[in-house]
Amino acid sequence: MKESGRKQGAASPCAACKLLRRRCAQDCVFAPYFPADEPQKFANVHKVFGASNVNKMLQELPVHQRGDAVSSIVYEANARVRDPVYGCVGAISSLQQQIDTLQTQLALAQAEVVHLRVRQTTSFSHHGFGIASPSNSGSSSYRLMGSQAKPIFDMDMVLDQGCLGESMWSC
Repeated sequence: MKESGRKQGAASPCAACKLLRRRCAQDCVFAPYFPADEPQKFANVHKVFGASNVNKMLQELPVHQRGDAVSSIVYEANARVRDPVYGCVGAISSLQQQIDTLQTQLALAQAEVVHLRVRQTTSFSHHGFGIASPSNSGSSSYRLMGSQAKPIFDMDMVLDQGCLGESMWSC
């Protein structure tokens, strides 16, 4: 068993036993997971769940599952210290709101790209220019890619001809 909470030779109490002011036994359930050099880790867990409850939870689990359980308990305890009402759910909710906002921004940006493409296509057709195919295009990107390749972006159009010297966006 990993005993990171104690020094070789001397029985240094783990963070849990130190906080609870008790002697750290050789078979202490907290010692492998709450080393003496990380006292805040157990302090938050103790504040949120209580040492007795955590002890019961760990005793009921097989040894190979305790490390994962402690990681989850510590994560939830730290979240509860930051946000006592919602804990992890508050963090998840905040992240979900960020995702929703970013998806909305992405949709708006994609709609703007479509709008600009339509304006550009309409502008080209009003000036007598059509969208060039790779086979008759004189643009350098097509010359480099060869006649077999498809353009990298849908917006690879004949801009060499442009709007007769004007900026492509002012057409």
